Amino acid sequence: MTRMKRTPLSNPVAARVAAALIIAAGGGCGSREPGASALGTQALGVTLGDVLNLVGVPSGRCMNVVGGSTADQAALELRDCSGAASQQFRLEAGAEAGYYVLRVVGSDRCLAVSGASTSAGASIVQATCDGSASQQWSGADLGGGAFRIASRASGMVLDAYGAGTANGTRIVQWPSNDGTNQQWKVVAAGEAETYSVTIATNGSGTTSPAPGTYTVAAGTTGAVTATPASGSTFTGWSGAATGTANPVTITVNADTTLTASFAPGGTACSRPVGSCTAPTAKVTEINVGVPVTSYGTEDDTSPLPLAIAAMPSGGSRVAWLGTDGKVYVGRLDCDDKLVGTPFSFPGVDLQDLWADDAGGVVLLTRNATNGGTDQCGTGKLCGGTSSPCRTMWMVRFDDAGTVLWETQVTNLSSSLAGYQDGARFVWWYQHHGRIAYDGTNWAAYFGVAITVNNGSCVDIHEGDRMQVVDPSGKLLSGHNSFEVGCSHAWQSRIVWDPRKSRFTMVCATDNNCRIAQPAYTTVASANCDGRFFGGDLVMSSTDGYWVAWSQDETVRFDHFTTGASDKSITNAGGSAHPHLVPYGANNMLLSWGSGSGMAAQVRDSSTGATVGSQFSIAVSDHNYQAFKAYPDGSAAYPASGSTSTSIKIARVMPCK
Repeated sequence: MTRMKRTPLSNPVAARVAAALIIAAGGGCGSREPGASALGTQALGVTLGDVLNLVGVPSGRCMNVVGGSTADQAALELRDCSGAASQQFRLEAGAEAGYYVLRVVGSDRCLAVSGASTSAGASIVQATCDGSASQQWSGADLGGGAFRIASRASGMVLDAYGAGTANGTRIVQWPSNDGTNQQWKVVAAGEAETYSVTIATNGSGTTSPAPGTYTVAAGTTGAVTATPASGSTFTGWSGAATGTANPVTITVNADTTLTASFAPGGTACSRPVGSCTAPTAKVTEINVGVPVTSYGTEDDTSPLPLAIAAMPSGGSRVAWLGTDGKVYVGRLDCDDKLVGTPFSFPGVDLQDLWADDAGGVVLLTRNATNGGTDQCGTGKLCGGTSSPCRTMWMVRFDDAGTVLWETQVTNLSSSLAGYQDGARFVWWYQHHGRIAYDGTNWAAYFGVAITVNNGSCVDIHEGDRMQVVDPSGKLLSGHNSFEVGCSHAWQSRIVWDPRKSRFTMVCATDNNCRIAQPAYTTVASANCDGRFFGGDLVMSSTDGYWVAWSQDETVRFDHFTTGASDKSITNAGGSAHPHLVPYGANNMLLSWGSGSGMAAQVRDSSTGATVGSQFSIAVSDHNYQAFKAYPDGSAAYPASGSTSTSIKIARVMPCK
């Protein structure tokens, strides 16, 4: 993200924004007013006495006193920026160098931790100014105009609770976790934040507005239209929007890129369009020439045999786990037939696949190389039986199978083995993972083993982890990534939401047995009876998300926005492992194993209501494989073939 820009609004007396006061420990560059307090090593880009707004990075909304109250102990929340005095803070010196006070202009009270608490989740309030440590703050410059703001009393940071972005989201203190919901942009009162929007094309075509980079005010909503060149067709959007709606409307609350893709020919893939009340399911079998790992026991610790991904031009890439320590990738045409020669990468387990017309990214697992017992180093387990230590990798490849980069998203190295304190690695625990793409970067969300010292030995805990990798293969901080999220997670699901410019995740966890967003914002409660499983996560066609899961062999279906489910469908099918995928612009496809095949039901992605009747798909279901959505509105699923060297592709054709 580029550094924040500011554009004057109608207020002619905008607060002065000075150069950042960088006060290095023991002295540094820049001037400092007598008695001025350094903000950690930064002054939030403003000078003492200036009036400012604190704007949440992922939400674009301002920190605000609830209801504009002037009362002592009134709570803070996120609210659309309005210029109200309840959203304005005057920067003042703290009692000690390195700390400062934020005084609410509308009430003349100070930003404080409620009750001077040092507990995670304590509310942030306005309180009568008394100079206490719970009213003093330090700041750390994260780059791109964003700051993390920490309490002197607790060391915890200002946090939009539950990674919420909606109006009314509570502001709390929480341990720093690199989440973007703990990042705040500082905007001088009377000024508005602006963002850059880059409109780009891939292939032969143009857009309106024309391709280029534009600067717009935060919260700007606008439409972009894609127009293919002669002999090409528009195949879909990526980045700030996905799908094939044309024109597409985007709302800008962060620097973003929107790319229109085009493919040669009159159509990308001319698949027949049927009725959404009775969709057509087509099955194509391909021979890949090498043995494919069988389904096996299909539990959450077993290898994943197959994955598929849509290409913007309408075809597919399909990945399979061989029986020879390799993960293979092949290309499929519009008829789901194999074209060209598959290629392979070293890997002992397959997780997920993402594709574009230039190549793709595969998420896979490899054996660790630390020596000792099971390649886990020389550490000693406190109990239990040792199992092989492994690592998780993202591998970016081109259309010919050449590796462009490969990045480990666990943290083992030559100096850190699996059985050492601080290791984050893949063990026998659940470790299935998924990829999401924001138009520039790739996120991997997967199960992980967590090593903790316990005297002279180590304990291995179970959790999940989300890491983000940029186009050069570099690991990124922020972007809602985290080292450890849900404990004992046995399904971890992620989507990129272009409406909120953020990655959204849910896990199935035995921490109070629930579907939750990482850091434990409960979406739906379950029973701890060993018959609770997670499913897939998709965006609603309106606001929020749908998550499919199961309890006691019954499929459930819940809608949520930033917190608990606001709509629950409790008997959506009969299975322990449902699959859910977007199906066209306004529908979803819910599917599950039924007998020797699969059952499926189209549902409205706004209301969750059924569309038409349940229908059958003649391929074998796997508990953890995934349907993927396509630009033409179809959806495809990879399944085991009739021989050890074949794969079946089940495609539910587009509908209207």
